[in-house]
Parts: sequence; C-alpha cells; structure tokens
Amino acid sequence: MKVLLRNPRRTVEVSGPATVNVVLDRLDIHRESVIVVRGDELVPGDTMLAADDEIEVRPVISGGALDREVPS
Repeated sequence: MKVLLRNPRRTVEVSGPATVNVVLDRLDIHRESVIVVRGDELVPGDTMLAADDEIEVRPVISGGALDREVPS
C-alpha cells in the first residue's frame, strides 16, 4: 500500500494487507502522535488495510488556549 508521510513529505510502500497499527509499527511511528486518513475518513488502529489502499499519516497538532474569559 502507499503511505504518504509528512516532515519530510514522502511516499513509502508497505506490504499489506495489514492493520493500521501494524503499518505504523513497521514504520516505527508512535500511534499516539499521528492520525491516519484513508480517503476522507479517519481510520482507527484496528482497521484492516488492503494491499492497494492509499493512506496518509498526519501528525497530531494541538492548539493553545486563549488567555481570556469565556462568557457563561
């Protein structure tokens, strides 16, 4: 399957079928640090991926809180 990675942006081939967790393990990527997208959908770690699937592995991004009061 084709796996699109970022930082740096590149595509790698991984043999399948395999679950998302197995693919990430093969690439030495920690599951908690990324989200995995197939098409327009997020896919959980136990999802079985086909050999011809194309997925994208995106880093998790966290936003900060504003320093202001929120009206109640």
